[in-house]
Amino acid sequence: MDDFDRFNRVRGLLGSEAMESLQRARVIIFGVGGVGSWTAEALVRSGVGRLTIVDADCVAASNINRQLMATTSTVGQEKVEVLRQRLLDINPDCRIETIAERFTAENAGEFNLPAYDYVVDAIDSLTDKANLILLATRLKVPLVSSMGAALKMDPTRIKVAEFWSVKGCRLAAALRNKFKRMDRRPSRKFKCVYSDEIMENHAPLTDDSGAMTFGKVAINGALCHITAIFGMTLAGLVIAGLTKK
Repeated sequence: MDDFDRFNRVRGLLGSEAMESLQRARVIIFGVGGVGSWTAEALVRSGVGRLTIVDADCVAASNINRQLMATTSTVGQEKVEVLRQRLLDINPDCRIETIAERFTAENAGEFNLPAYDYVVDAIDSLTDKANLILLATRLKVPLVSSMGAALKMDPTRIKVAEFWSVKGCRLAAALRNKFKRMDRRPSRKFKCVYSDEIMENHAPLTDDSGAMTFGKVAINGALCHITAIFGMTLAGLVIAGLTKK
């Protein structure tokens, strides 16, 4: 099988020049959980040629309901490595780098963001998310970001907006407050995927499955169809940006 067979539907829709742009592109995804794992799959299935996936976590049983690579047989394995194997099975020619680390203010310089054509933020931790957004926008690297996908059920309420225009999302509001406390603001505008739906947990949630929460304020219920749509929408924004569609 060659790339023409594998991506002929993509080429048919977008054209050969756009297809070449995707194959030359280099994208980095921070966080490959319920949102980022689906973004990674969509990008590889669309022909993106180089992908870096960053996540320090291992697959836990509590991930199975919504994360692409989480199955009963992968519990306990590094998320980035399990996902890498799946992605290579889709396109063996894709150059996939895995980084089993957490993005923090302390190690931010190790990721060399200017080397990428797009940065995808699918981080859960508020502090790490804020620091990634500040860095990517300061370096003028194209960025798309996921707001809160938990506590949502209605797919028709998922939207795309520039960060400062996002309304009804608790995570976006928390980020804006975080930037205010830091006395810093993103240097450029960037698009976000979000939903203005607000639900509550119907039962108290704890996580004793071994999953690392990395500073999450709370553990909330989430559904696969929502997190997957968030992730696929992020991928759509990246593909549109890379091909200028």
